Amino acid sequence: MPFSFKLLWYLLVEWEINKVDLIRATKMTSNIVSKVSKDYHVDLETSEMICIALECNGENIVEIYQEDK
Repeated sequence: MPFSFKLLWYLLVEWEINKVDLIRATKMTSNIVSKVSKDYHVDLETSEMICIALECNGENIVEIYQEDK
């Protein structure tokens, strides 16, 4: 099932946090943030780092949707 990080970007806009701030807070590389912004596959460790830095749950940053068959 595909994942979407659309909720993360809505959250960042709401909290007035940009990608550079996210990189600093999570200590992720810009390449990983780029993957997240394009909804590419990232490991759970990345999602965990984001949740810890933003003090939120996975359901606040990622949603699962089903593709049409």
